[in-house]
Amino acid sequence: MESIQGFDLSNPSPVALSTTTTTKTPTALTITTTTTTTSPTTAAAATLSSCSSSSNSPSTLSRYENQKRRDWNTFGQYLRNHRPPLSLERCSGAHVLEFLRYLDQFGKTKVHTQLCPFFGHPNPPAPCPCPLRQAWGSLDALIGRLRAAFEEHGGKPEANPFGARAVRLYLREVRDSQAKARGISYEKKKRKRPVLPQLPPPTGS
Repeated sequence: MESIQGFDLSNPSPVALSTTTTTKTPTALTITTTTTTTSPTTAAAATLSSCSSSSNSPSTLSRYENQKRRDWNTFGQYLRNHRPPLSLERCSGAHVLEFLRYLDQFGKTKVHTQLCPFFGHPNPPAPCPCPLRQAWGSLDALIGRLRAAFEEHGGKPEANPFGARAVRLYLREVRDSQAKARGISYEKKKRKRPVLPQLPPPTGS
């Protein structure tokens, strides 16, 4: 936040300027009037100090919300650059698949082809010319964020293109093919439930 100059904020308490006016009446009574005036500079400083303290605690977005907003903006830019331009209302699951395939050119995950000698090798000992793709986990998380963002922007759940069956099948196909090509299993590990020790049966008194 830019610093505000021109005001002395070191003394936020108002400065009172006192003016005493004494008036004598013919009956020998003395009337004393005291007027207190607050300095305009100090009042402004107090106001700016209050505004500064309130602006220093904005509601910060979480990392997930920031990423979701960036993903939504990226997809909106993709629709605007589409030929012909495509509106969100006309977007379907097929257009989402086009978007996912478009993102593959920016991928950083090596996916071996079946002709590659390192096919199914989790740790290849040498480089190979196989293409780079978006990892399945990244695509799956991306679709989850875009699916939520679509409904947050007024879209109906039943018309959500990111939840289309074709998109789910595509993600499943990418998961299975990358698991075979990279020799990595994406199966979720089942959490083992802790085994409680068996207590002896209560003995009768």
